[in-house]
Amino acid sequence: MARFYPGITAALAEFIGRQHLFFTATAAAAGRINLSPKGLETFRILGEQRVAYLDLTGSAAETAAHLKADGRMTILFCSFDREPLILRLYGRGHAVTPLHAQWDELSLHFQDIPGARQIIVLDIDSLQTSCGFGVPRYQFEGQRDDLVSWAEKKGEEGLRAYRSEKNRTSIDGLPTGLD
Repeated sequence: MARFYPGITAALAEFIGRQHLFFTATAAAAGRINLSPKGLETFRILGEQRVAYLDLTGSAAETAAHLKADGRMTILFCSFDREPLILRLYGRGHAVTPLHAQWDELSLHFQDIPGARQIIVLDIDSLQTSCGFGVPRYQFEGQRDDLVSWAEKKGEEGLRAYRSEKNRTSIDGLPTGLD
């Protein structure tokens, strides 16, 4: 049932393109493991072994802290429609902030979304599919606009202040690099 791939195939890229939700998982050597759901059409395939997603300002910054401390990351896509499938992307990631040299090049791949704080890039070591037979079916109704509305109301200055207060360290005290 499980199958490993060295890179993203055309069929897997098509599968990824149909998904409205993905999950990211990271961890440092000690402390909590972080697992986060992501949406808002922020995921991009940059090559067979490289992907990225636009990360928006939120209440925590665990992914940035874990990538800075360790680098390991898994991204999971899971089909909730007729055809069951789970896809895991394993690799090493890093965060690119607006002050980083790569920002201008990478940001061209994404829509301008209020609250964007970093782009997470994953260099893929391997990919694995599994059946997903035990995953229930759900129907997609639409993306939530709450986070974007919140960021618009905060404005750039308010977002900077919020990130300075809430996103400088992880919940385990690790630095995020988002100062």
